[in-house]
Amino acid sequence: MKPPARPADPPSRRTLAREARQQAIVSHVVAHGVASVSELTELTGASVMTVHRDLDELARRGVVRKFHGGVSAQPSTVFESSSEYRVRVQVKEKEALASAALGMIEPGMSIMLDTSTTNLFVARRLGDLRLGPLTVVTNYLPIMQVLKSTPDVHLIGVGGDYNATHDAFLGLSAIEAIGALTTDIVFLSTSAMTMSTTYHQEPEIVTVKRAMMAAGRRRILLMDPTKLNRTALHRLAPTSDFNAVVVNSAVGDRALAELRDHTIVVSVS
Repeated sequence: MKPPARPADPPSRRTLAREARQQAIVSHVVAHGVASVSELTELTGASVMTVHRDLDELARRGVVRKFHGGVSAQPSTVFESSSEYRVRVQVKEKEALASAALGMIEPGMSIMLDTSTTNLFVARRLGDLRLGPLTVVTNYLPIMQVLKSTPDVHLIGVGGDYNATHDAFLGLSAIEAIGALTTDIVFLSTSAMTMSTTYHQEPEIVTVKRAMMAAGRRRILLMDPTKLNRTALHRLAPTSDFNAVVVNSAVGDRALAELRDHTIVVSVS
């Protein structure tokens, strides 16, 4: 029997401060299109050197473009798709969504997890459930790395064409592998949603998510507040195609009521 995986150390205050500062920079640059180093220094209260280091890291991740004296935003399809970027956004909200998802999992179930970073939060806590053997199917490499040493988890990694931006396996091979399976629950998220329709900006992601929806007996959508009341280029599915949509209560009572006209809604704090 494998020994339990050693839990990761919590991030240091310095790490948390850096991530909060970089998120503030990204939000400002996305909102304004461009920003100068002096502007970002005033925004964050950090030194010029620290801001330059942050911009170097964000540029390396492909979130912003750095030029002499400032930065500009990358097209939304770049930063919204970046796995490294998404995992640092809406952390508390995603933890709450993950808790709700974990409450739906029963002993012996088979579950499928898509490339959403919310599902990474689910995967990190699966070992704490102690539900006995679980089967987990995923095409998201970070989830595979988390679960490969988790006791009582039978991990099925979906292969295909590796996509570095998403840190995941996509393409026809992935779709065919998913199509050969049926799981008790599939947990998904996507980049945008109105109360009636879900969307994503990339067609190759849409086709994989649709294959996953077809493979699940129950389809659960996990959506943090930044994704609501938005659209993207490609329609994924009506919200009514999901058995339940889990959202944070911060979306507001009016939005929750409107969403309940289309599907079952689970609201979490």
